[in-house]
Amino acid sequence: MNQKTKAIIREYAETLIIAFVLAIIIPTFVVQANKIPTGSMIPALIEGDRILVNKFIYHFRPPERGEVIVFKYPEDKKLAFIKRLIALGNEQVEISDGQILIDGELIVNPQINSRFYYNRGRYGEKNKPVKVPEGNFFAMGDNSANSRDSRYWGFVPKKHLIGKAILIYWPLNRIRLIE
Repeated sequence: MNQKTKAIIREYAETLIIAFVLAIIIPTFVVQANKIPTGSMIPALIEGDRILVNKFIYHFRPPERGEVIVFKYPEDKKLAFIKRLIALGNEQVEISDGQILIDGELIVNPQINSRFYYNRGRYGEKNKPVKVPEGNFFAMGDNSANSRDSRYWGFVPKKHLIGKAILIYWPLNRIRLIE
């Protein structure tokens, strides 16, 4: 083989190796694609929406109330769930008359208090405040009438967080940032 052929082969090999490494690194550490399987997050997300999840944001700052989070389902860690973050560790959450109260105060967050929340499940009963343990979160679907969430299966441990939902990229007519 002459020098020119060796240089071309080397260039292609380097490109393929870099592409392979990036294909492994990006979904593992940076961004992940997910498909919304149910209507539990209507109206923010609908069944069939495809979203991108920022997997590194929570390494630089803590999750914030109102964000749409993706996490390993506490009852089956092979499944990824997506819900809205309602309460943080050491907070007391209560659902009363369709409203969410944190430590006895009505939430002031447009992503949360613009919806009606049903008192259901063992952690959602009316007039029964629940204390979220340190290092855990309380997450609910926006469509609380049709959502299996922290009201039913409990809290989301911080170690199960995958990331923050940031963008709907499919279908094309729904492309937008997720609030």
